[in-house]
Amino acid sequence: MTVDREHVLRSAAALLTRKSTATMDEVAKAAGISRATLHRQFAGRDALVRALEELGIRECDAALDAARLDEGTASEAVRRLVAAIEPVAALLAFLYTENQLFEGDAQHEGWARLDQRIGDLFRRGQEHGEFRIDLSPAWLTEALYGLMASGAWAVMDGRVAAKDFQFMTVELLLGGALRREES
Repeated sequence: MTVDREHVLRSAAALLTRKSTATMDEVAKAAGISRATLHRQFAGRDALVRALEELGIRECDAALDAARLDEGTASEAVRRLVAAIEPVAALLAFLYTENQLFEGDAQHEGWARLDQRIGDLFRRGQEHGEFRIDLSPAWLTEALYGLMASGAWAVMDGRVAAKDFQFMTVELLLGGALRREES
């Protein structure tokens, strides 16, 4: 029997975003395979999380491409970015916290690339007078990740309607990031 690795990863992502402490047995069950089959694909939880990290980076890279970050105003690009990442926000939320457990001082080059691309967007907004300059692009990038992760968890828990994810994320972020006219 051939195991569809992509199916296993997406099943694991769906489970782990709802229950980050799920066991490998639970992951196997969610994917509809035996634990032994799962173990042949991924030697352990770390290997599974690394594969999920690769999937998350690939999905986020695709979302950043789809958001066309260099087009229009930076605010418009942020809105497109949140809309493009929304379908994978739960996976991003899982990885955002899971990576803290084992990354240490080393950062995966994919995350560094994502950080750079998003940071460049915020930097562009600052250079064009759109975003506040007292908030660093790195801070705005982390704030965006945090808001998307929190929003994904709130939607998964049923505390926030899925239809409100984009609006609430963008409005809260831009509400704090936009440069205001001085009185």
